[in-house]
Amino acid sequence: MARPKLSTQYKIFVVEDNTLYAQILKKQLVDDGFNVKVFHNGRDFIASLDEKPDVVTLDYTLPDMTGYDVLQKIQKRMPGTNVIIISAQENINTSIDLMKNGAYDYIMKAPDTREKLSNIIKNIREKDQLKSENIILKDAVKEKYNFRNLIKGNSREIDHIFDLMDKAVQTQISVSISGATGTGKELVAKGIHYNSKRKNKPFVAVNVSAIPDTLIESELFGHEKGAFTGADAKKIGKFELANGGTLFLDEIADLELNLQAKLLRVLQERELTRLGGTDIIPLDVRIITATHKNLGTLISEGKFRKDLYYRLLGLPIELPPLRERGNDIILLAKHFVDEFCRENEMERKEITEEAKKMLLTYHFPGNIRELKAVMELACVLSNRNVIKANHLNMNIDNNVQNLLATEKTMDEYTNEIIHHFLNKYNQNVRLVASKLGIGKSTIYRMLQNKN
Repeated sequence: MARPKLSTQYKIFVVEDNTLYAQILKKQLVDDGFNVKVFHNGRDFIASLDEKPDVVTLDYTLPDMTGYDVLQKIQKRMPGTNVIIISAQENINTSIDLMKNGAYDYIMKAPDTREKLSNIIKNIREKDQLKSENIILKDAVKEKYNFRNLIKGNSREIDHIFDLMDKAVQTQISVSISGATGTGKELVAKGIHYNSKRKNKPFVAVNVSAIPDTLIESELFGHEKGAFTGADAKKIGKFELANGGTLFLDEIADLELNLQAKLLRVLQERELTRLGGTDIIPLDVRIITATHKNLGTLISEGKFRKDLYYRLLGLPIELPPLRERGNDIILLAKHFVDEFCRENEMERKEITEEAKKMLLTYHFPGNIRELKAVMELACVLSNRNVIKANHLNMNIDNNVQNLLATEKTMDEYTNEIIHHFLNKYNQNVRLVASKLGIGKSTIYRMLQNKN
């Protein structure tokens, strides 16, 4: 990545009453590529401070005031300005005092002063360059992980999720995210982390279900060399890597019972010991967990510890399936189309009304992940700048099977059917009530209970 420019040209003010010496310093700094302005007294220099120099080289002994007096005025008018004191006298106490009061460095007038000054200013500029880059990167991360940039949607369901995420950001409470596969659980976790006080610390994600049972303990807690066969070197675990930041444990329901007990102890004690080790490692880690399974059911079946469940529960966030998010489906579809066309240097494509209606009536068992795949394929299949219904590769005939794939109560099935038709007919309650042969009050009651 190319480095951003700090300014059109780095500006140096040389404050030196010796005219010849001032010109020597100026020539050196101009040759280094800096924009240099010379002052021969403190009064003229102070009057020009509004020009905001990047660095000031300051002669300690000036005709109208001391370098210490000038330094104080700089600190008052432009705190944080890099000031290099140049003196003809070597006085350790004076240099220490000046450094304590805000001077960046103190150097003696000597044959090698020009070279020393040049190196110091180059180091200062490098430091400022890195600081500028860091600010730009932080701003980019902040913009990227803005809730509405991260999670696309304007539905009431998503507004509720944003409210919960905002509450999570304000505290250090653990967060447990539930929702079907493909609903965006890791995005929510990242959004919380990168908007919290821990945003400058690591975000470490672990998919528990993707790691073999024989390796998960080592992955989480680390191990020492020789801890077991094949442990040829020390390994730092995910908890240590996330220290100070956030550890995201995805598919936590798949963690074995014996490891659930070890995880509970680490969370309670806020410390761990690597496998095969004796050193106690203190931890400061925020835990965010996610699962698509019902932990309450697993607890009743003896497959998940109740005490660990309550330790992890914290602030629960349940992500709605895509089919319940109404016109968010179209908003997301447009986003995925625009993103795919931009990345592949394709002409921007519009979605026809017929295609939109088809999207709104589909069940989307694969949720957002499925929608993304459908829209990317549609971009490839469409010949021009229009995506039509026949470009959408969706198994419409399986909608009923998808609806019945999970055992639910009659009320839950009723709610899904009503939501389906509300999406299809643009939230027209009167029309949906007519189509389904039910009263409007039934629909309003369902919507009220949802909130």
